Amino acid sequence: MRRTALLASAALLAGLLPWATARAADDPAPTPVDRFEGEVPFASQPAEGIFTWGGDTDDPPALSLTARTDAPEGAKVLTGTYDISGYGGFTHDFAAGEPAHDWSGHQGIRFWWDGRNNGRKIAFEIKDGGANGEASELWTTSFTDDFTGWKQIRIPFGDFAYRTDYQPVGGIDHVLGLTRMWGYAVTLPPGAKGDFAMDGVELYGRGDQSLHASVTTGAAVYPVREGGTARVRVTLATTGSAPVDEPVTVRYETGGGSAEPGKDYTPVSGTLTFPAGTASGTARTIEVPTRGDRAAEPAETVPLKLTVTGAKAPAETPQVVIDAHGLPYLDSRLPVKRRVADLLGRMSLAEKAGQMTQAERGAMTAPGDIAGYGLGSLLSGGGSTPTPNTPEAWAKMIDAFQLRTRATRFQIPLIYGVDAVHGHNNLSGATVMPHNIGLGATRDPGLAEKTASVTAAEVRATGVPWDFAPCLCVSRDERWGRSYESFGEDPALVQSMETVIQGLQGRADGRDLDRHDKVLATAKHFLGDGGTEYGSSTTGTYTTDQGVTKVTRQQLEAVHLAPFRTAVDRGVGTVMPSYSSLDILGDGKGPVKMHARADMIDGVLKDRLGFDGFVISDWNAIDQLPGDYASHVRTSVGAGLDMMMVPYTYKEFTGTLVDEVRAGRISRHRIDDAVSRILTQKFRLGLFEHPYADTGGAAAIGSRAHREVARRAAAESQVLLKNRGAVLPLKKSEKVYVAGSNADDIGNQTGGWTLTWQGSSGNITPGTTILQGMREAGGNVTYSKDASAPTGGYDAGVVVVGETPYAEGVGDVGNGHSLQLSAADRAAVDKVCAAMKCAVLVVSGRPQLIGDRLDGIDALVASWLPGTEGEGVADVLYGRRPFTGRLPVTWPRSEAQLPINVGDASYDPQFPYGWGLTTLTHVPQGGTAALRALAVAAAAAERAGADRTGRELVTQARLLVQRKAGERITESLAKPFADADHLLLTGRYGKAVEKLMTAYRAA
Repeated sequence: MRRTALLASAALLAGLLPWATARAADDPAPTPVDRFEGEVPFASQPAEGIFTWGGDTDDPPALSLTARTDAPEGAKVLTGTYDISGYGGFTHDFAAGEPAHDWSGHQGIRFWWDGRNNGRKIAFEIKDGGANGEASELWTTSFTDDFTGWKQIRIPFGDFAYRTDYQPVGGIDHVLGLTRMWGYAVTLPPGAKGDFAMDGVELYGRGDQSLHASVTTGAAVYPVREGGTARVRVTLATTGSAPVDEPVTVRYETGGGSAEPGKDYTPVSGTLTFPAGTASGTARTIEVPTRGDRAAEPAETVPLKLTVTGAKAPAETPQVVIDAHGLPYLDSRLPVKRRVADLLGRMSLAEKAGQMTQAERGAMTAPGDIAGYGLGSLLSGGGSTPTPNTPEAWAKMIDAFQLRTRATRFQIPLIYGVDAVHGHNNLSGATVMPHNIGLGATRDPGLAEKTASVTAAEVRATGVPWDFAPCLCVSRDERWGRSYESFGEDPALVQSMETVIQGLQGRADGRDLDRHDKVLATAKHFLGDGGTEYGSSTTGTYTTDQGVTKVTRQQLEAVHLAPFRTAVDRGVGTVMPSYSSLDILGDGKGPVKMHARADMIDGVLKDRLGFDGFVISDWNAIDQLPGDYASHVRTSVGAGLDMMMVPYTYKEFTGTLVDEVRAGRISRHRIDDAVSRILTQKFRLGLFEHPYADTGGAAAIGSRAHREVARRAAAESQVLLKNRGAVLPLKKSEKVYVAGSNADDIGNQTGGWTLTWQGSSGNITPGTTILQGMREAGGNVTYSKDASAPTGGYDAGVVVVGETPYAEGVGDVGNGHSLQLSAADRAAVDKVCAAMKCAVLVVSGRPQLIGDRLDGIDALVASWLPGTEGEGVADVLYGRRPFTGRLPVTWPRSEAQLPINVGDASYDPQFPYGWGLTTLTHVPQGGTAALRALAVAAAAAERAGADRTGRELVTQARLLVQRKAGERITESLAKPFADADHLLLTGRYGKAVEKLMTAYRAA
């Protein structure tokens, strides 16, 4: 049965169904939406029907239509099971090809739910306006499963609120019109396995004017300086902007807050009337005068109670807030340390607990929770964006959150954080840089700093002062789904690229943090996440991520701790521990989750290294600790964590933390230390003086100047691994055949952490694909993605292959991913390279196994994940810039070799660490004698501290070795060659050339 037919036959069905009985005499008959007897199919988007969805492959529930003798109506009910770690649920979309449905004549929607009495919250959503169910406004509410057996859940339409955490199309009119409805959705609770049963979805009751008219205030909070007058704007809005049919009255009265009437403000009361016929958008203003005195005071609140007749009242009572004033912590002339001490001494335990809490912006049950729980921070996880996803909307959203903090006693601003790991990658239209693996390939610390400066400027211009970057992991196994977030496998390389911290933060002493183009950086993930063993993960289907790093103490210090030592020296403001476990061989502790390792966080990081910033947990990471929730809180806070990223459980965390302190199981000294660290960074960022977004730099987001930096980074990240016959660079006069899955796909080119957590293929963000870049470079290009077009008559072929996007453990090899090219990519390579001289570009977050095809490939390029500026790749393909990139990780011959890294006793890769041919660059002449001379000169440069000269001398020696080796890379050549690159990065230029001499003799 078509959905439209079912709804159209509402009157007939209402007379037949047993549950369509009790109603007021003048109410319309209930209108069935879903009976679950089989009239609506299970389907996939965008077809009409019921379909499931979730945050990853494990999250969508399993649904079925089940015959039940206790069915509230008919014979069958909708049943399902679920086990959701992120988010998941199901939707019924009405047919996109049919007219939208008019629900405006009804009071609400109701359905039967088989209660489990588990106290869990179930979100229910309806879809309004737009072209179809997947391009509509989303309105949401929820109910709690706190009953047993069947119960009819009744939801008046007035209870639905516009979703501010996610909208698929950017909003239509922000009014629940009810005249163009496209379906509903149910979001099931995460965190524990469950099952449900549902039946008889229908519309009930008669609509009234309050469904189509509402009274709103311009804001929920109205800050005002002591002695000033607050002006609260009250606006009447209607569906479709039609005038109201009946009068609307608004009675108002001040009182009930922390401010004292008559002393702190002049009480006001009265009535506003919007007569019948009043146009939508008509506004009135209520003025609340405050009174001044000379006393220093915290902020005080004056609630303005509104009683509305004839329309829907505002969702919450607006509050006038008399700003805090005269207190020492508000004096920007005082040293930060003194301001922190003053503020800390005034705060209650509950207020301190709030500062240690970070919630996901989309998971707050109400915006008022920011003040209600005194939250210290909010974040946007991957894909958590405002609607529309524009710089203006970001700034407006964050300003609205900051406004909420004005209603707290001390008006402590939020510190808002995002994962801007390669540009402001959550923002559509932002400049997306190459991922860190590509930056590591550039070997250009100055360029890396510039990319971070662009990122910081774009992030701060949207009101965000805190970036969860950079990742300082030393990736030791490319099967790890996060390996592309690493600068490379050598700690010396990672340390050299930590100039990004200055790009983000400015000078190491923190004096630049209050600039409009700088953000607080985060060194992550402390400690050893790049060393987790394959197969050691205990998280879902992950194989490597969140696993166990087994090392000696010496290996831990030399490989994994070294980059964090550098980060502390560079003044990094925050540090994030890893999900992974650390097993230090010989210490007798076995694997211990990093979020529980007080010896590492409190002992090494804070005490030994002298880190004076604050430590922020990873997403829900404390939930992975053993024991009950109270023990999670005790253990993590005791280990030295200062702020907890508890996206969905901020209420539980703050309450538990307060209880644990009061019980004496967490010391008040530890709390004061944590809060002092957090407040210090907020003061350094200038948030107390300027909590709202400075959008002066917003016009530069995605600008040509910013994209030029990204373009240069993309060009320098390209690593030329093979170039038989000097196929590259191409000539513009050549007729070039382009193929492959990643030639014209901006989503694949940018990778994970782009617009969403896992990223996605396709045209997801503005930018230039590699194919477009080649065309814009003036190349004579023909494109056939699958190489199905005829291949005759071309001078050269370019096949762009590689991976599709992924992030973290979802991208682990063995978890639906491998290091092999897809069948389609292999076929494209085979066809093109058999027909003409060819260059193969591998767009990926890690090396791909191409040894079985290497002989048939003339030129091979590791393109990594170059970001939005495909012109940078074209620049080196067509010789506008030379190839200069070098491998930041070892390129293996087979997966059996993994893990394989520079310094290994056995080392026989396809291409060694540091390998990278060049074009447009003179390769010096000579052999062993020339190398000896270079070694003497390099040693002299080292002694003189002439780093630039030393590096240039080692580069000349490297080019000599690569020219002689050609395509014959043996184990006896590869090992000293890779060792030489490590020595170069540690400033031992003479020894590096000596190693290259050994490699030369083996070539």
